[in-house]
Amino acid sequence: MKHITKLALSVALTLGAGAALAQQKMEDMKGMPMGGDKAMPMKDMPMGATQGQVHHASGTVKKVDAVNGMVTLAHGPVASLEWPAMTMGFKVKDKALLDKLAVGAQVTFDFVKEGAGYVVTVVR
Repeated sequence: MKHITKLALSVALTLGAGAALAQQKMEDMKGMPMGGDKAMPMKDMPMGATQGQVHHASGTVKKVDAVNGMVTLAHGPVASLEWPAMTMGFKVKDKALLDKLAVGAQVTFDFVKEGAGYVVTVVR
């Protein structure tokens, strides 16, 4: 009987921990637009990346903001961050990159985490 009680307790604790982890992952994704034209502010992105790690993505330019040095991209999934496809705004490392961008253009790009946000470093 003790073995059944221990087994039941182990199962309950395991399931509880799994549910808590799943809930945390859902909280990490809370507020993320999964499509459409609404861009996610960088401050709201999950911050699982390490500073300086280069990430790669492909997407469509939705908006170019030369005054603020920003580009809004509807990008595909980013495997290195476990991100789904979404639309979000990025700062650019060098405002000269914005000269290569036009709304509707298909691009591949590299970006890194800097501070609390993500910055595009290369556009192809």
